[in-house]
Amino acid sequence: MDSLNAPKDELTVLVTGFAPFEEQHPVNPAWEITASLPDYLPPDRAKASTHHAAVPLPAVRILKQGPVRVNYQVVRNMVPKIWDSPEQTIDYAIHIGMAGPDLVYSIERRGHRDGYEKPDVDGQLLRDGPRRQREGDKWIWHGVPEQLLTGLDIEKIHKRWVERSPDGLRLQISDDAGHYMCDFIYFSSLAHLYKQKRHKKVIFLHVPLHSDQESLDRGKELALQLIKSVCETGLKEDLMSHQ
Repeated sequence: MDSLNAPKDELTVLVTGFAPFEEQHPVNPAWEITASLPDYLPPDRAKASTHHAAVPLPAVRILKQGPVRVNYQVVRNMVPKIWDSPEQTIDYAIHIGMAGPDLVYSIERRGHRDGYEKPDVDGQLLRDGPRRQREGDKWIWHGVPEQLLTGLDIEKIHKRWVERSPDGLRLQISDDAGHYMCDFIYFSSLAHLYKQKRHKKVIFLHVPLHSDQESLDRGKELALQLIKSVCETGLKEDLMSHQ
């Protein structure tokens, strides 16, 4: 992962993407899209430039991490390092994962603590039920609610994202991240920030499973517009909270 102490006139957005995990899909578009992102958010494109940001954005640095192995323990060990690294300050995080074949792009409102019954890519089950009973109040998610919502204003983010993105695409808000690794990494971030009483400035993006170049280019453009929408919405909220 890149390391940087972001100056005050710069925002830092961390984006993660998963490695392949299904034989029939040897390329995971989540990571291909993540890896293709530039190091800094570029200027607005034609359609997006007609949308006036509520506040001007500073430079937006994009850090990329992955491909993340589709393994429960790998994810559980990684997430605290994302948020607590002394070498960098993360203003926002966007986790990207692969959904089904439908041409739908979804930003997830909530993550779930329970219900992870599917084995990971290494054949391992999460087994948090027995672990929770065994560890009691030392369990990693002890005292954390069954569901956690993003701390970002997802409705405003979605509105900006739609306005900025190419026409004719299905861009939606979802309340079900799937109870597998996508949901797991999202809840892991939400829970880590919840336990530390920090603002949950993280969101999840589901992209279709297609990995042809046209699909990857489309996914990259939508990811960039989502990054901008998150930063604009979040920065406006921060400014209003300090007035």
